[in-house]
Amino acid sequence: MTTPRLAARAVILHDDRLLLVNAWPDRRNTLWCAPGGGVESGSSIPDNLAREVHEETGLTVAVGPPCLVNEFHDPKGSFHQVEVFFRCTITSGQISDDWQDPEGIVHSRRFFARAEIAGLSLKPESLKRLAWEEGFAYDPLEPILR
Repeated sequence: MTTPRLAARAVILHDDRLLLVNAWPDRRNTLWCAPGGGVESGSSIPDNLAREVHEETGLTVAVGPPCLVNEFHDPKGSFHQVEVFFRCTITSGQISDDWQDPEGIVHSRRFFARAEIAGLSLKPESLKRLAWEEGFAYDPLEPILR
């Protein structure tokens, strides 16, 4: 059995639109998610998140309170990830098509209006409502998408 991977993700609303990224190789999937990624030891979760958001979007953010814990796993393998979502605000930068993720993972990033989100393939699904609501939520273990 492997230890679950810890990740942090940012819930960023700007002008009532939610920032999402797509990181599927070769753009083979239309699944969107909140920016963020794996936590590296020796640095706080918020510091890791600020670094990941900058790498993926070029934005600098202030990390606020957590709002969601989400878990997913591979039922046919050993992958298990626990994600902590934090409300964040942009302190500098803007989204640009010219921005390149230094790790080459995220290839698309954009803000979506709430009405647009309804038709998106988005994980976790609860983000479609949670981004615009107050409070804290927990999404139980769900299978990973392939």
